[in-house]
Amino acid sequence: MKRVLSYLLLHVFLLSAATPGFATIIKVHPAANSIHHAADNARSGDTLLLQKGIYREHDIIISKKLTITGEGFPVIDGESKYQVFIITSDSVIIQGLQIQHIGKVSITDMAGIRIVNAKCVTIKNNRLINNTFGIYLQNATRCYIVNNMIHSDTKDEINGGNGIHAWKSTHLSITGNSISGHRDGIYFEFVTDSYIAANTSFDNARYGLHFMFSHNDTYTQNTFKSNGAGVAVMYSKGVIMHDNEFVHNWGDASYGLLLKEITDSKIEHNRFTKNTVGIHMEGTTRVDVRHNIFEDNGWGVRVQASCSGSNFVENNFIGNSFDVTTNGSMMLNVFNNNYWDKYDGYDLDKNNIGDVSYYPVSVYAVITEKIPPAMILYRSFLTDMMDQVEKVMPTIIPDMLKDDHPLMKKLKL
Repeated sequence: MKRVLSYLLLHVFLLSAATPGFATIIKVHPAANSIHHAADNARSGDTLLLQKGIYREHDIIISKKLTITGEGFPVIDGESKYQVFIITSDSVIIQGLQIQHIGKVSITDMAGIRIVNAKCVTIKNNRLINNTFGIYLQNATRCYIVNNMIHSDTKDEINGGNGIHAWKSTHLSITGNSISGHRDGIYFEFVTDSYIAANTSFDNARYGLHFMFSHNDTYTQNTFKSNGAGVAVMYSKGVIMHDNEFVHNWGDASYGLLLKEITDSKIEHNRFTKNTVGIHMEGTTRVDVRHNIFEDNGWGVRVQASCSGSNFVENNFIGNSFDVTTNGSMMLNVFNNNYWDKYDGYDLDKNNIGDVSYYPVSVYAVITEKIPPAMILYRSFLTDMMDQVEKVMPTIIPDMLKDDHPLMKKLKL
Protein backbone atom coordinates (compact mmCIF):
# COMPACT_ATOMS: atom_id res chain seq x y z
CA MET A 1 0.00 0.00 0.00
CA LYS A 2 2.80 2.39 0.90
CA ARG A 3 4.56 1.64 -2.41
CA VAL A 4 1.36 2.43 -4.36
CA LEU A 5 0.86 5.67 -2.40
CA SER A 6 4.45 6.77 -3.05
CA TYR A 7 4.05 6.03 -6.74
CA LEU A 8 0.86 8.08 -6.90
CA LEU A 9 2.50 11.05 -5.12
CA LEU A 10 5.48 10.93 -7.50
CA HIS A 11 3.11 10.76 -10.49
CA VAL A 12 1.18 13.80 -9.20
CA PHE A 13 4.45 15.74 -8.69
CA LEU A 14 5.74 15.03 -12.19
CA LEU A 15 2.39 15.88 -13.71
CA SER A 16 2.22 19.18 -11.81
CA ALA A 17 5.76 20.12 -12.88
CA ALA A 18 4.70 19.80 -16.49
CA THR A 19 1.43 21.65 -15.99
CA PRO A 20 1.07 25.42 -16.64
CA GLY A 21 1.31 27.37 -13.40
CA PHE A 22 4.09 25.25 -11.93
CA ALA A 23 7.73 26.31 -12.28
CA THR A 24 10.19 23.87 -13.80
CA ILE A 25 13.97 23.62 -13.99
CA ILE A 26 15.31 23.48 -17.53
CA LYS A 27 18.87 22.28 -18.00
CA VAL A 28 20.75 24.13 -20.75
CA HIS A 29 23.93 22.81 -22.37
CA PRO A 30 26.41 24.71 -24.59
CA ALA A 31 25.15 24.64 -28.18
CA ALA A 32 24.22 27.10 -30.88
CA ASN A 33 21.62 29.53 -29.47
CA SER A 34 20.76 27.13 -26.63
CA ILE A 35 20.08 29.95 -24.13
CA HIS A 36 17.92 31.75 -26.70
CA HIS A 37 15.85 28.65 -27.32
CA ALA A 38 15.48 27.86 -23.62
CA ALA A 39 14.40 31.42 -22.79
CA ASP A 40 11.89 31.47 -25.66
CA ASN A 41 10.33 28.14 -24.70
CA ALA A 42 10.33 28.58 -20.92
CA ARG A 43 7.25 29.70 -19.01
CA SER A 44 7.19 32.60 -16.59
CA GLY A 45 8.64 31.45 -13.26
CA ASP A 46 10.87 28.74 -14.74
CA THR A 47 14.57 28.32 -13.95
CA LEU A 48 17.20 27.94 -16.66
CA LEU A 49 20.08 25.93 -15.23
CA LEU A 50 23.10 26.60 -17.43
CA GLN A 51 25.65 23.81 -17.40
CA LYS A 52 29.37 24.52 -17.29
CA GLY A 53 30.95 25.42 -20.62
CA ILE A 54 31.25 28.27 -23.12
CA TYR A 55 28.18 29.81 -24.75
CA ARG A 56 28.82 32.15 -27.69
CA GLU A 57 25.49 33.93 -27.73
CA HIS A 58 24.43 37.55 -27.74
CA ASP A 59 21.41 39.86 -27.43
CA ILE A 60 19.50 37.36 -25.30
CA ILE A 61 16.22 39.10 -24.50
CA ILE A 62 14.61 38.03 -21.22
CA SER A 63 11.00 39.20 -21.51
CA LYS A 64 9.43 36.96 -18.87
CA LYS A 65 10.05 36.23 -15.20
CA LEU A 66 12.93 33.71 -15.24
CA THR A 67 15.73 32.63 -12.94
CA ILE A 68 18.96 32.00 -14.84
CA THR A 69 21.50 30.11 -12.75
CA GLY A 70 24.94 28.82 -13.69
CA GLU A 71 26.64 25.63 -12.49
CA GLY A 72 30.40 26.10 -12.19
CA PHE A 73 30.31 29.60 -13.70
CA PRO A 74 29.42 28.86 -17.33
CA VAL A 75 30.91 31.47 -19.70
CA ILE A 76 28.72 33.58 -21.97
CA ASP A 77 31.06 35.25 -24.45
CA GLY A 78 30.16 38.35 -26.45
CA GLU A 79 33.19 37.77 -28.72
CA SER A 80 34.18 41.46 -28.38
CA LYS A 81 31.34 42.34 -30.78
CA TYR A 82 28.02 42.06 -28.98
CA GLN A 83 26.17 42.48 -25.70
CA VAL A 84 24.67 39.50 -23.88
CA PHE A 85 21.55 39.83 -21.68
CA ILE A 86 18.80 42.41 -22.20
CA ILE A 87 16.23 42.17 -19.39
CA THR A 88 12.82 43.73 -20.03
CA SER A 89 10.74 41.74 -17.51
CA ASP A 90 10.22 42.27 -13.78
CA SER A 91 11.56 39.88 -11.12
CA VAL A 92 14.27 38.24 -13.22
CA ILE A 93 17.24 36.67 -11.38
CA ILE A 94 20.66 36.11 -12.96
CA GLN A 95 23.28 34.38 -10.83
CA GLY A 96 26.44 32.31 -11.05
CA LEU A 97 27.46 33.26 -14.61
CA GLN A 98 30.66 34.57 -16.17
CA ILE A 99 29.84 37.17 -18.81
CA GLN A 100 32.77 38.40 -20.83
CA HIS A 101 34.13 40.22 -23.89
CA ILE A 102 31.29 42.63 -24.62
CA GLY A 103 31.78 44.72 -27.76
CA LYS A 104 32.12 48.46 -28.17
CA VAL A 105 30.33 50.69 -30.69
CA SER A 106 29.95 54.45 -30.77
CA ILE A 107 26.14 54.61 -30.91
CA THR A 108 25.23 52.09 -28.17
CA ASP A 109 26.45 51.60 -24.62
CA MET A 110 26.97 47.84 -24.83
CA ALA A 111 26.74 45.92 -21.59
CA GLY A 112 27.09 42.43 -20.21
CA ILE A 113 23.67 42.76 -18.56
CA ARG A 114 21.23 45.53 -19.50
CA ILE A 115 18.04 46.11 -17.47
CA VAL A 116 15.45 48.21 -19.32
CA ASN A 117 12.14 49.47 -17.89
CA ALA A 118 12.03 46.67 -15.31
CA LYS A 119 11.73 46.33 -11.55
CA CYS A 120 12.75 43.87 -8.84
CA VAL A 121 15.55 42.36 -10.94
CA THR A 122 18.37 40.63 -9.03
CA ILE A 123 21.90 40.26 -10.40
CA LYS A 124 24.09 38.39 -7.93
CA ASN A 125 27.26 36.31 -7.62
CA ASN A 126 28.34 36.79 -11.23
CA ARG A 127 31.68 37.53 -12.88
CA LEU A 128 31.68 40.24 -15.55
CA ILE A 129 35.07 40.40 -17.23
CA ASN A 130 36.47 42.71 -19.92
CA ASN A 131 33.17 44.31 -20.83
CA THR A 132 32.61 47.87 -22.01
CA PHE A 133 29.80 48.34 -19.50
CA GLY A 134 29.32 45.63 -16.89
CA ILE A 135 25.74 46.10 -15.63
CA TYR A 136 23.57 48.83 -17.17
CA LEU A 137 20.30 49.90 -15.51
CA GLN A 138 17.93 52.07 -17.54
CA ASN A 139 14.69 53.27 -15.95
CA ALA A 140 14.97 50.48 -13.38
CA THR A 141 13.18 50.26 -10.02
CA ARG A 142 13.99 48.25 -6.88
CA CYS A 143 16.75 46.22 -8.50
CA TYR A 144 19.46 44.43 -6.54
CA ILE A 145 23.09 44.18 -7.70
CA VAL A 146 24.81 41.93 -5.17
CA ASN A 147 28.24 40.30 -4.74
CA ASN A 148 29.39 40.50 -8.35
CA MET A 149 32.99 40.69 -9.54
CA ILE A 150 33.18 43.29 -12.31
CA HIS A 151 36.58 43.80 -13.94
CA SER A 152 37.86 45.32 -17.16
CA ASP A 153 41.18 46.63 -18.44
CA THR A 154 40.23 50.19 -19.45
CA LYS A 155 43.31 52.39 -19.72
CA ASP A 156 41.63 55.77 -20.16
CA GLU A 157 38.29 57.55 -19.80
CA ILE A 158 37.49 57.82 -23.50
CA ASN A 159 37.60 54.16 -24.49
CA GLY A 160 35.94 52.58 -21.47
CA GLY A 161 32.50 52.25 -19.93
CA ASN A 162 31.34 51.98 -16.35
CA GLY A 163 31.24 48.90 -14.15
CA ILE A 164 27.72 49.58 -12.88
CA HIS A 165 25.87 52.28 -14.79
CA ALA A 166 22.44 53.50 -13.67
CA TRP A 167 20.31 56.09 -15.45
CA LYS A 168 16.91 57.43 -14.44
CA SER A 169 16.35 54.76 -11.81
CA THR A 170 15.11 54.61 -8.24
CA HIS A 171 15.35 52.48 -5.10
CA LEU A 172 18.37 50.50 -6.26
CA SER A 173 20.49 48.41 -3.89
CA ILE A 174 24.12 47.89 -4.90
CA THR A 175 25.99 45.87 -2.29
CA GLY A 176 29.09 43.73 -1.89
CA ASN A 177 30.48 44.14 -5.41
CA SER A 178 34.15 44.33 -6.45
CA ILE A 179 34.61 46.73 -9.37
CA SER A 180 37.88 47.59 -11.10
CA GLY A 181 39.43 48.66 -14.38
CA HIS A 182 36.47 50.62 -15.75
CA ARG A 183 35.99 54.32 -16.51
CA ASP A 184 33.84 54.82 -13.38
CA GLY A 185 33.31 51.96 -10.99
CA ILE A 186 29.71 53.00 -10.25
CA TYR A 187 27.91 55.77 -12.14
CA PHE A 188 24.55 57.31 -11.13
CA GLU A 189 22.67 59.83 -13.25
CA PHE A 190 19.13 60.86 -12.24
CA VAL A 191 19.05 58.05 -9.65
CA THR A 192 17.11 58.62 -6.42
CA ASP A 193 16.51 56.93 -3.06
CA SER A 194 19.17 54.28 -3.64
CA TYR A 195 21.65 52.45 -1.44
CA ILE A 196 25.31 51.63 -2.14
CA ALA A 197 27.04 49.56 0.54
CA ALA A 198 30.09 47.36 1.17
CA ASN A 199 31.50 47.63 -2.35
CA THR A 200 35.19 47.85 -3.26
CA SER A 201 35.87 50.11 -6.22
CA PHE A 202 39.53 50.34 -7.22
CA ASP A 203 41.92 51.02 -10.12
CA ASN A 204 39.24 52.74 -12.20
CA ALA A 205 40.38 55.34 -14.73
CA ARG A 206 38.19 58.22 -13.56
CA TYR A 207 36.07 57.79 -10.39
CA GLY A 208 35.34 54.93 -8.05
CA LEU A 209 31.81 56.34 -7.71
CA HIS A 210 30.23 59.16 -9.70
CA PHE A 211 26.91 60.89 -8.92
CA MET A 212 25.17 63.33 -11.27
CA PHE A 213 21.76 64.86 -10.48
CA SER A 214 21.02 62.03 -8.03
CA HIS A 215 19.17 62.87 -4.84
CA ASN A 216 18.49 61.26 -1.45
CA ASP A 217 20.96 58.42 -1.95
CA THR A 218 23.12 56.75 0.69
CA TYR A 219 26.52 55.15 0.32
CA THR A 220 28.18 53.44 3.26
CA GLN A 221 31.00 51.02 4.19
CA ASN A 222 32.56 51.19 0.71
CA THR A 223 36.26 51.32 -0.13
CA PHE A 224 37.47 53.60 -2.95
CA LYS A 225 41.12 52.90 -3.60
CA SER A 226 43.70 53.91 -6.23
CA ASN A 227 41.20 55.40 -8.66
CA GLY A 228 41.78 58.45 -10.85
CA ALA A 229 39.72 60.07 -8.07
CA GLY A 230 37.74 58.40 -5.33
CA VAL A 231 34.18 59.75 -5.50
CA ALA A 232 32.53 62.68 -7.29
CA VAL A 233 29.11 63.90 -6.15
CA MET A 234 27.76 66.62 -8.43
CA TYR A 235 24.53 68.60 -8.68
CA SER A 236 22.79 66.51 -6.03
CA LYS A 237 21.07 66.97 -2.68
CA GLY A 238 20.26 64.86 0.34
CA VAL A 239 23.23 62.52 -0.11
CA ILE A 240 24.34 60.56 2.97
CA MET A 241 27.99 59.44 2.97
CA HIS A 242 29.18 57.53 6.03
CA ASP A 243 31.67 54.86 7.11
CA ASN A 244 33.51 54.79 3.78
CA GLU A 245 37.24 54.59 3.15
CA PHE A 246 38.94 56.82 0.58
CA VAL A 247 42.53 55.73 0.18
CA HIS A 248 45.44 56.37 -2.16
CA ASN A 249 43.60 58.35 -4.82
CA TRP A 250 46.61 60.25 -6.15
CA GLY A 251 47.13 62.49 -9.19
CA ASP A 252 47.43 66.08 -10.34
CA ALA A 253 43.66 66.56 -10.15
CA SER A 254 42.73 63.72 -7.81
CA TYR A 255 40.48 63.76 -4.76
CA GLY A 256 39.22 61.33 -2.20
CA LEU A 257 35.84 63.07 -2.46
CA LEU A 258 34.86 65.82 -4.90
CA LEU A 259 31.70 67.78 -4.10
CA LYS A 260 30.30 70.20 -6.69
CA GLU A 261 26.99 72.01 -6.29
CA ILE A 262 25.84 69.82 -3.37
CA THR A 263 23.26 70.81 -0.78
CA ASP A 264 21.83 69.39 2.45
CA SER A 265 24.09 66.34 2.70
CA LYS A 266 26.07 64.53 5.40
CA ILE A 267 29.64 63.21 5.47
CA GLU A 268 30.20 61.21 8.65
CA HIS A 269 32.59 58.57 10.02
CA ASN A 270 34.68 58.32 6.86
CA ARG A 271 38.43 57.84 6.58
CA PHE A 272 40.44 59.85 4.05
CA THR A 273 43.98 58.49 3.82
CA LYS A 274 46.84 59.26 1.41
CA ASN A 275 44.82 61.19 -1.16
CA THR A 276 46.02 64.24 -3.04
CA VAL A 277 43.00 66.07 -1.57
CA GLY A 278 40.76 64.48 1.05
CA ILE A 279 37.64 66.53 0.25
CA HIS A 280 37.36 69.21 -2.43
CA MET A 281 34.24 71.36 -2.04
CA GLU A 282 32.95 73.72 -4.69
CA GLY A 283 29.55 75.43 -4.61
CA THR A 284 28.37 73.37 -1.64
CA THR A 285 25.71 74.49 0.83
CA ARG A 286 24.67 73.04 4.18
CA VAL A 287 26.91 69.98 4.27
CA ASP A 288 27.72 68.48 7.68
CA VAL A 289 31.23 67.02 7.92
CA ARG A 290 31.52 65.21 11.25
CA HIS A 291 33.57 62.47 12.90
CA ASN A 292 35.87 61.87 9.92
CA ILE A 293 39.59 61.12 9.85
CA PHE A 294 41.85 63.05 7.45
CA GLU A 295 45.26 61.44 7.55
CA ASP A 296 48.43 61.73 5.42
CA ASN A 297 46.75 63.60 2.57
CA GLY A 298 48.30 66.39 0.54
CA TRP A 299 45.39 68.63 1.45
CA GLY A 300 42.91 67.48 4.06
CA VAL A 301 40.06 69.74 2.96
CA ARG A 302 39.94 72.26 0.14
CA VAL A 303 36.98 74.63 0.59
CA GLN A 304 36.38 77.03 -2.28
CA ALA A 305 35.03 80.53 -1.64
CA SER A 306 31.73 79.49 -3.31
CA CYS A 307 30.86 77.24 -0.34
CA SER A 308 28.65 78.30 2.55
CA GLY A 309 26.69 77.02 5.51
CA SER A 310 28.71 73.83 6.07
CA ASN A 311 29.92 72.57 9.44
CA PHE A 312 33.20 70.76 10.13
CA VAL A 313 32.82 69.37 13.63
CA GLU A 314 34.80 66.77 15.63
CA ASN A 315 37.09 65.54 12.88
CA ASN A 316 40.72 64.41 13.22
CA PHE A 317 43.36 66.08 11.02
CA ILE A 318 46.60 64.10 11.25
CA GLY A 319 49.75 64.18 9.15
CA ASN A 320 48.36 66.19 6.23
CA SER A 321 50.71 68.50 4.34
CA PHE A 322 47.98 71.16 4.48
CA ASP A 323 44.96 70.64 6.71
CA VAL A 324 42.69 73.20 5.05
CA THR A 325 42.98 75.60 2.15
CA THR A 326 40.72 78.04 0.36
CA ASN A 327 40.88 80.38 -2.61
CA GLY A 328 39.10 83.32 -0.96
CA SER A 329 39.42 85.68 1.98
CA MET A 330 35.89 85.14 3.29
CA MET A 331 34.80 81.98 5.09
CA LEU A 332 31.07 81.25 5.43
CA ASN A 333 31.53 77.78 6.94
CA VAL A 334 32.15 76.71 10.53
CA PHE A 335 35.09 74.72 11.95
CA ASN A 336 34.64 73.71 15.57
CA ASN A 337 35.89 71.09 18.05
CA ASN A 338 38.28 69.40 15.63
CA TYR A 339 41.61 67.81 16.49
CA TRP A 340 44.59 69.29 14.63
CA ASP A 341 47.97 67.65 15.09
CA LYS A 342 49.68 70.93 14.09
CA TYR A 343 48.01 72.89 16.87
CA ASP A 344 50.62 74.12 19.34
CA GLY A 345 48.38 76.05 21.71
CA TYR A 346 47.87 75.45 25.40
CA ASP A 347 45.11 74.20 27.70
CA LEU A 348 45.51 75.87 31.09
CA ASP A 349 42.13 74.80 32.45
CA LYS A 350 42.71 71.14 31.40
CA ASN A 351 39.33 70.73 29.71
CA ASN A 352 40.88 69.15 26.59
CA ILE A 353 40.03 72.27 24.54
CA GLY A 354 42.71 74.68 23.44
CA ASP A 355 42.56 78.10 25.06
CA VAL A 356 43.42 79.92 21.83
CA SER A 357 41.87 79.52 18.41
CA TYR A 358 43.57 77.53 15.67
CA TYR A 359 43.93 78.86 12.13
CA PRO A 360 44.31 75.74 9.96
CA VAL A 361 45.15 77.57 6.72
CA SER A 362 48.89 78.14 6.43
CA VAL A 363 50.27 81.07 4.49
CA TYR A 364 51.94 78.69 2.10
CA ALA A 365 48.62 76.93 1.41
CA VAL A 366 47.20 80.31 0.35
CA ILE A 367 50.19 81.03 -1.88
CA THR A 368 50.15 77.65 -3.62
CA GLU A 369 46.40 77.98 -4.19
CA LYS A 370 47.12 81.13 -6.21
CA ILE A 371 50.50 80.06 -7.63
CA PRO A 372 50.60 76.24 -7.91
CA PRO A 373 54.25 76.04 -9.11
CA ALA A 374 55.27 77.45 -5.71
CA MET A 375 54.83 73.90 -4.35
CA ILE A 376 58.39 73.21 -5.48
CA LEU A 377 59.58 75.22 -2.47
CA TYR A 378 57.42 73.35 0.03
CA ARG A 379 59.28 72.34 3.22
CA SER A 380 62.09 74.75 2.45
CA PHE A 381 63.53 77.25 4.93
CA LEU A 382 61.54 79.97 3.13
CA THR A 383 58.18 78.37 3.85
CA ASP A 384 58.99 77.87 7.52
CA MET A 385 60.01 81.51 7.83
CA MET A 386 56.85 82.72 6.11
CA ASP A 387 54.66 80.66 8.43
CA GLN A 388 56.40 82.06 11.50
CA VAL A 389 56.04 85.65 10.27
CA GLU A 390 52.35 85.07 9.49
CA LYS A 391 51.73 83.90 13.06
CA VAL A 392 53.17 87.13 14.42
CA MET A 393 51.66 89.49 11.84
CA PRO A 394 48.75 87.75 10.09
CA THR A 395 47.96 89.41 6.77
CA ILE A 396 47.31 86.70 4.17
CA ILE A 397 45.36 83.87 5.77
CA PRO A 398 41.56 84.33 6.05
CA ASP A 399 40.97 85.33 9.67
CA MET A 400 37.41 83.96 9.64
CA LEU A 401 38.60 80.41 8.94
CA LYS A 402 39.42 79.24 12.41
CA ASP A 403 38.53 76.66 15.01
CA ASP A 404 37.73 78.45 18.28
CA HIS A 405 37.61 75.20 20.25
CA PRO A 406 40.44 72.98 18.97
CA LEU A 407 40.76 69.66 20.78
CA MET A 408 43.99 68.78 22.56
CA LYS A 409 43.57 65.02 22.02
CA LYS A 410 42.48 63.21 18.91
CA LEU A 411 39.02 61.74 18.88
CA LYS A 412 38.42 57.99 19.00
CA LEU A 413 36.70 57.54 15.67
